[in-house]
Amino acid sequence: MKVEYNNLYTHFIFTTLHRLPLILEENRQRIEKYITGVVNNHECKMYAIYANPEHAHFIVSRASHMDEERLADLVATASCNFINENKLSIGKFQWQDKCSAFSVSKGDVDKVCKYILNQKSHHHIHTFAEEYEKFLKFYQTAIIPIK
Repeated sequence: MKVEYNNLYTHFIFTTLHRLPLILEENRQRIEKYITGVVNNHECKMYAIYANPEHAHFIVSRASHMDEERLADLVATASCNFINENKLSIGKFQWQDKCSAFSVSKGDVDKVCKYILNQKSHHHIHTFAEEYEKFLKFYQTAIIPIK
């Protein structure tokens, strides 16, 4: 059945291979714009993105035919090729082969956008490792279904 309307918001976190700080500040915005273009060219919409040296956060609304894994693969492959072809990284750039994708309710989109756009300040207080552990603990807590 074709889905006519949807609200499919996803917060992605991509991490560089071995969490190396490969994304240089002087290339950050160019990389963010390229990833935004990839997302938008696949009938999805980018709401916010921030590329830290060793990881990137972005929140998108997905087209109904686009699942998280397919979109993540499209973004990872295209951005990795773009970064390497344009020599926008120290050495060879590569994302880890796994990422995180968290569903976001429509009411929380603005909050997540602010969180993503505040990454520079946020990481002066919390390291990426601390943040990642917090995410895992919060999102991996089991929710018991109603019987």
